[in-house]
Amino acid sequence: MAGLVPFTIPLSWFYMGLVSYLLARCGLQVKSSSSWLRHLGAIATGAMLLTAWDLVLDPAMSQAPFPFWTFQEEGSFFGMPYRNLVGWVGTGAIYMSVAAWFWRKKTISLSRQELNLPLITYLVNFAFGATITVVALDSRFLLPTCLSVVLGVIPAIALWWISPANQLNEMDMSLDNAMSDDEVKVPATQVNMAVK
Repeated sequence: MAGLVPFTIPLSWFYMGLVSYLLARCGLQVKSSSSWLRHLGAIATGAMLLTAWDLVLDPAMSQAPFPFWTFQEEGSFFGMPYRNLVGWVGTGAIYMSVAAWFWRKKTISLSRQELNLPLITYLVNFAFGATITVVALDSRFLLPTCLSVVLGVIPAIALWWISPANQLNEMDMSLDNAMSDDEVKVPATQVNMAVK
């Protein structure tokens, strides 16, 4: 990969893969005890989010007035070869699978508030590619941009939205309820002994 694409691309691919997987795993509420189907769903969803980002990234980076890279052969999908998209899905799925394997015994439970940074990272990177694609290229590139919105932006926001609103407050509230007078009965004799 080195020498073929700018150094920042693998770096951005790594962190976009991470935020895609975190949004998918937390949004689908995958726990260490979850079924393999739920884990597989998070892997597939994360790979879809990552690939959706590529739908605006590749046209922006390969066909802009100052391209970052070129494809050896022009592909049928807005200049991209279809195998590039298959490669993104496959590589994304492998990346997410490795993450799932490393975190297989760990429940990653982030609240919606804690997922703000991954969501913002995803949306800003999407906006960067989409802006270049829509502004610098002609109107026919609105289709991959719209596909990317449907397959990436909307699911990312939905996954963020369905994640628990604020787990810390929910935990604090459950502790407060457990410690309330209604829940904890202390015999008066124990209180008197403690005072003496």
